[in-house]
Amino acid sequence: MDITISASFLPHNDADAALAFYRDALGFELRKDVGYNGLRWLTVGPPEQPGTSIVLHPPAVDPGITEDERKLIVEMMAKGTYGSLLLASTDVDAAFEKLQSNEVVEIVQEPTDQPYGIRDFAVRDPAGNLVRIQQAS
Repeated sequence: MDITISASFLPHNDADAALAFYRDALGFELRKDVGYNGLRWLTVGPPEQPGTSIVLHPPAVDPGITEDERKLIVEMMAKGTYGSLLLASTDVDAAFEKLQSNEVVEIVQEPTDQPYGIRDFAVRDPAGNLVRIQQAS
């Protein structure tokens, strides 16, 4: 069986801020920018990996969820407990230095050697999603 990861989904609450983070700060390319009924879906990904994407979508637009569920999703996003993403870098310290100097990036954890064999750091995107960037030690 030959299965690959094609796309992962993360919510955003401001498409322009999400684009500034994922394209301008992380260096991902914008692959699609789709608008519908005043909402925007962005597809971004690493330029060297055209088959792997992140779809940034408006939160809680599924018609099958209740208003209480919609409110809970928005509350969890505000706390930074709803979405997360794990990325890898060949030089986590250089990646951290680059992101630390960018005003749209909220630093959560500086580079740290973890006891399970990686060095990583963590940031939040503008919607509160936790983004960890790691490098094998």
